[in-house]
Amino acid sequence: MAKQAGMGVEEFRPYVTHAIPVGANITCADNSGAKILQVVMVHKTKTRVSRLPAAAVGDYCNVVVKKGPAELRKQVHGAVIIRQKYPVRRLNGIRVCFEDNAAVIVSAEGEMKGTGIKGPVAAEASEKWPRIANVASTVI
Repeated sequence: MAKQAGMGVEEFRPYVTHAIPVGANITCADNSGAKILQVVMVHKTKTRVSRLPAAAVGDYCNVVVKKGPAELRKQVHGAVIIRQKYPVRRLNGIRVCFEDNAAVIVSAEGEMKGTGIKGPVAAEASEKWPRIANVASTVI
């Protein structure tokens, strides 16, 4: 498996609808102290003129902490999307959707800022990010 610096494991990934656009407020699912994150940039995305770049499960993006401790606010952090409300169709035909959009804060190298994850993690994110899979309590 080829690995790029901080961008997760590159493997075959079927198309997942990008449902979390730039500007979306999402839940922070780790125990770093942050509560609400706002997406400010999505890495490795191409889009059309006037269309907002959007992220899907397993994507790396830049976020700003909107609600949380003062030392985390007013600076840009990296994050990985681990859940999305919009259904994700898997190769076996089932569709999986979660009740919220959530992400975990990670460093540029892929190390998590927190030590635990609240709630389930999508299998698409855990396959691409092995360090998140190690910390996850439930993988769906």
